[in-house]
Amino acid sequence: MEAHFPLSGAWGHLWLSPAIAFLVSFATSMAGISGAFLLLPFQMSVLGFVGPAVSPTNLIYNLVAVPSGALRYAREKRVVWPLALVMIAGTLPGVVAGGWIRLAYLPDPARFKIFAGSVLLLLGARLLFDMVRPKAESAKEETSGRPRTIEEFAVDSVEFSWRRLAYGFRGRTYGCPTLGLFALSLVVGGIGGIYGIGGGAIIAPFLVGVLGLPVHTVAGATLVATFATSAVGVAFYELAAGHYENLGMAVRPDWALGLLLGAGGMAGMYAGARTQRFVPGVWLKLALIVVLVFVAAQYLAGLRM
Repeated sequence: MEAHFPLSGAWGHLWLSPAIAFLVSFATSMAGISGAFLLLPFQMSVLGFVGPAVSPTNLIYNLVAVPSGALRYAREKRVVWPLALVMIAGTLPGVVAGGWIRLAYLPDPARFKIFAGSVLLLLGARLLFDMVRPKAESAKEETSGRPRTIEEFAVDSVEFSWRRLAYGFRGRTYGCPTLGLFALSLVVGGIGGIYGIGGGAIIAPFLVGVLGLPVHTVAGATLVATFATSAVGVAFYELAAGHYENLGMAVRPDWALGLLLGAGGMAGMYAGARTQRFVPGVWLKLALIVVLVFVAAQYLAGLRM
């Protein structure tokens, strides 16, 4: 059965959008990524939904899909709440600024894509280097595929101040500078607001590859931050819709399409969060590398997202 979405002009089989969203969110949620960055080219290339309104529609997918995965991580005590709070504090003003930049200056941000693609490729190289040359003390942990108990993957807050954030995980302490994380989140929030991807695809590799945080511990926090970022982003686009529609630019999100994508994503997120602790860290890092290369290749090739 083929469906038509009048607001966006998109066409497609009714089952296709939720099915694709399920597969994407199942794979990416284990690394703390909503998968929205993959659904942008799907909507534009397959469904024929082009224009600025695709960004807030993608954020609606995050609003519906992300809570199931985030709640599952929280239920298993695998959300580093101080990490999530700092990211939210940075991404919220960033996403508003990004949405404004998207509408005012970057309807087709080709130059910015070249810069973003280069940064993502460097991050991918850094993650690959860390993966092929793991530290001796963590090599066994990263590659072991045996089933793990929920208790073994729980995280504990150790330190949280304006200078440093630290937490315990599997007998070790991991941390990062609070202000540095806030600044990173501010930039990522801006990028997420511009492209409607929530920012998880960018910040998760930074947390793992640059700050050295275990990939199993960042997923819950990044999903929580993605949800908050997406909520503010959707609100911004809705409030701005009237003004820009008077200028002949359609920026109002297609709620029907976003909710349909979100329905499939909700199931995929929950399944991914439930499965993550059984997947070795090295495979999760490899998934992040694939994500980075995929997005960077599209940016550098000049494909519109």
